[in-house]
Amino acid sequence: MQATPAYDTLTRTYTRLHRLGHLQSLAGWDQAAKMPPKGNVARAAALTEMAAMLHRMRTDPALADAIARAEQEALSELQRANLREIRRDWQRANALPESLVQRRQMAGSRCEHAWRQQRPANDWKGFLGNFREVLAIAREEAERLSECMGVSRYDALMDRFEPGMTSATVDRLFGEVRAWLPGLICQVRERQGRETLIPPVGPFPVEAQRRLCERVIGLLGFDFEAGRLDVSAHPFCGGVPEDVRLTTRFAEDDFLSSLLGTVHEAGHGRYEQNLPRDWLGQPVAEARSMAVHESQSLSFEMQLGSHPGFVAQLAPLVVQAFGAQPAFEPANLHRLMTRVKPGFIRVEADEVTYPAHVILRYEIEKPLVEGEIEAEDIPALWDSKMMELLGIDTRGNYRDGPLQDVHWTEGGFGYFPCYSLGAMFAAQWFAAMRRAMPDLDARIAAGDLGAVFDWLREHIWTQASRWTTDELALRASGETLNPAHFKAHLESRYLS
Repeated sequence: MQATPAYDTLTRTYTRLHRLGHLQSLAGWDQAAKMPPKGNVARAAALTEMAAMLHRMRTDPALADAIARAEQEALSELQRANLREIRRDWQRANALPESLVQRRQMAGSRCEHAWRQQRPANDWKGFLGNFREVLAIAREEAERLSECMGVSRYDALMDRFEPGMTSATVDRLFGEVRAWLPGLICQVRERQGRETLIPPVGPFPVEAQRRLCERVIGLLGFDFEAGRLDVSAHPFCGGVPEDVRLTTRFAEDDFLSSLLGTVHEAGHGRYEQNLPRDWLGQPVAEARSMAVHESQSLSFEMQLGSHPGFVAQLAPLVVQAFGAQPAFEPANLHRLMTRVKPGFIRVEADEVTYPAHVILRYEIEKPLVEGEIEAEDIPALWDSKMMELLGIDTRGNYRDGPLQDVHWTEGGFGYFPCYSLGAMFAAQWFAAMRRAMPDLDARIAAGDLGAVFDWLREHIWTQASRWTTDELALRASGETLNPAHFKAHLESRYLS
């Protein structure tokens, strides 16, 4: 093998970045799940310091020379893919000054921490005080990245989460969904209105819910030797592949919300736990994109978790957790889990109305980043779009409106489209599975979940960032993202 000294220099740097990022991610998880409230100022300062240090490492001028020399070395296909990801990371980092990175971290920590009290208090006015700074910093970041990348400001931010995706493509995809979604919602609700539905009778003790969630995600293959489940204000999956941290939230009057939310996060967690170990520490070993990541959480929550065959296995576990009652009979439990009803909260939405929540946020945050609207305009736009898309009145209800998500508090503009893109990919993966395994549904009903996990491991998890998103989809399913599979899935599950 020929020597690759420049490439080796880069891999050593990125191994260090991975290890320091490990500590950064766990400090962030602790901030959300375990840290006492009075620790936030010190933690925000520590995370800001870490962000600045990692940024200095990423923008070291010596890396530019190493990247240029590595391009001339005799690299394998996998090394070339890693160099591609290193170059992308280096270019984005060098577009931003260290002072901006520090301000972004500090402002996000301050806004998110205050949001935890402002949301239950329905305090939109108080939230605006911190949020205006977060938005100003995001716009400055977007402007700098836009100039570097030659794309629009919003596209530059979206590229952080979904490399290569453009708002023109999202506009087209979401425009198609907008055309058929309202009619589908009406059809499904009319059909379900004729069904008998037995509601579950609570309360459902939190400890019983916790044990149920842990048992179910264990059934789904989550490795508790390499991760754990905790509670946070907003469910998420954090940590690193070697130590995955899942969080959920509980309510004693609604066990399904926490259960399905935990299953959702377990999909993220299994992706992380199955990224290729031999490549860990390098960008090529990281998850391909957030749409692909969300395709894993939605493969677990919606495609598999709400599959009638899986629900039949879930029902006895629910009975063991809370005691027998008519609502937990498998067919009724499945009807509960697939009930379509427009609601306020995105993370609690059924899979039919869920895209409306994502479209709403996209149609607000895109002009917000581009400077076409201001933060003060959000509530009125939210109210009008919720009424238009879901027929729900949210006037004056900020807690269940624009304050419900954590993403904007941290400047995560550009993330929301990934949720529905992920739902489209999840439907596409299962369509490919059924072509490869015509008996897939019978296998799931028989308790053979390994067929799903083996396919995802081979085609998605272990591929990490070896390929671009389009190439990954092509290799896994024979085509790039095709939203027709998502529509076909919803019609099959809810109208057949």
